[in-house]
Amino acid sequence: MSKILVVDDQKSIRNTLKEILEYEKNEVITAENGMEGLRFFEKEKFDVVLCDIKMPEMDGIEVLQKLMERDPETPVIMISGHGNIDTAVDAIKKGAYDFIEKPLDLNRLLVTIRNAIERKDLVVETTVLRRKVSKTYEMIGESAAITAVKQMIEKVAPTDARVLITGSNGTGKELVARWLHERSHRAAMPFVEVNCAAIPSELIESELFGHEKGAFTSAVKQRKGKFEQADGGTLFLDEIGDMSMAAQAKVLRALQENVISRVGSDKDIKVDVRVLAATNKNLQEEIKNGNFREDLYHRLSVIPIHVPSLSERKEDIPLLTAHFNTMICNELGIAEKKFDDSAIAALQELDWTGNIREFRNVIERLIILCNQEVTGKEVKAYAIPVW
Repeated sequence: MSKILVVDDQKSIRNTLKEILEYEKNEVITAENGMEGLRFFEKEKFDVVLCDIKMPEMDGIEVLQKLMERDPETPVIMISGHGNIDTAVDAIKKGAYDFIEKPLDLNRLLVTIRNAIERKDLVVETTVLRRKVSKTYEMIGESAAITAVKQMIEKVAPTDARVLITGSNGTGKELVARWLHERSHRAAMPFVEVNCAAIPSELIESELFGHEKGAFTSAVKQRKGKFEQADGGTLFLDEIGDMSMAAQAKVLRALQENVISRVGSDKDIKVDVRVLAATNKNLQEEIKNGNFREDLYHRLSVIPIHVPSLSERKEDIPLLTAHFNTMICNELGIAEKKFDDSAIAALQELDWTGNIREFRNVIERLIILCNQEVTGKEVKAYAIPVW
């Protein structure tokens, strides 16, 4: 059952809409003016609002603006017997879902209400899914080192500045990239990841820029590359230090001109992509050794972010333990384990060369192998496998 608010100064219209909408199994609240409608809206949640435009004291456009300020996700359908194209356009610009003229076509009204409710349901579902994804990529820790990274992300994310993320394997460089994307104005657009180290050098150009049919032996059809797939969103080039020099030259052109060309084509394709890159290598050393282009390095590292190793933030281990304990036990469908003080102390004493990735694996191992309470003795026994 949907809940609908009807705001109209004409009693006959309110009563007619209430009768029809209740017959269609909806719950209907009516308000005789804009102020009353806003009071109802502040107290209760509605799936749709029907609002007249011409009303005394506060007209419908003003009501619409205040509704949008309070909850822009609730669809508002404007109705009016004095409407024209300019009025309709103005209402839509200010956030209205639709505009319907009086006398009302009831079939059209019911279809519009149904579509508006379906749209709101999709928006809510998308928001829930996005929150779930955000929790999956949560950045855990309150140490000075990780707090500095979080603060940098908050400053940089709203911009289109390119970011070079550095750090050892397993520190969470991809996590930083995802945070930058999710907190940017591109969050609703694609986040496309390319592991430059996992793609053979002879295929990296095709992977990044796409290819035309017949460009090479196995090119049996045209294919879009990662730059095109990420258009409007974010492209994350992981392990950029392993990219071939030929591909580096093409990436440099794409960054300079926002233009790419597919393998086997001379046609330029305009792209709008924010590029984030990550590496566990010292690119300054790679430049000296002739393995990385200095001009590309300067293009990529507008904002450098270094992700600290776990050894640099061992004070975060209690929080990380609690986080992974909850996550892994939920995945396994079991009750959370208890890590006593000696277990936490033992975890803090270890040298985490594999960083967060290794730490998560160890927590999962302890959860599976230990009883309800994990002790320091068990950490020492199971944390480091003996082959």
